[in-house]
Amino acid sequence: MSPADNTSRRHFLRASALATAGLLGSGVLFPGERLLAATTLAGDPGDPEVPNEEVARILRGLFGDRPIRRGHIQLDMPAAAEDGRVVPVIIESDLPMTPERHVKAVHLIVDFNPDAHLAAFHLTPAVGTVSLSTRIKMKRSTWVRAIAETNTGEVWADYARVQVLLNGCG
Repeated sequence: MSPADNTSRRHFLRASALATAGLLGSGVLFPGERLLAATTLAGDPGDPEVPNEEVARILRGLFGDRPIRRGHIQLDMPAAAEDGRVVPVIIESDLPMTPERHVKAVHLIVDFNPDAHLAAFHLTPAVGTVSLSTRIKMKRSTWVRAIAETNTGEVWADYARVQVLLNGCG
């Protein structure tokens, strides 16, 4: 895939998310109801709380007591997924990928999925830049967490709240 293809897909996903969020927020799709869009669209309400013991256990197991700070990683997802069986995800980072300092892993955690730790991508400096694109299944509307861990022990995250209109794990 060429970089131009990646840019146009990213542009399409962002435009789709903005259009859907506008329709959801205005009540056009669901009259009388206001639905929550992705964090980046609705402003920054802060980091999402850990919803249950399963997600807390996963975070403790992966990162111990290290602080998870927001920044240096970007999670692009639609604000509303029509079909939870196929939800596009793009994860990018501006962190360097040198032997001295690089992203060694990116974890994708979906709070209320049957298996919340949905994916782990293990990286080396040979990757060049962190740019991941995949599709996931989502059981219900929930927070999605993209968490990057560097070889120096730093942990960075970005979050998105995704509204699932059709259950993908049922």
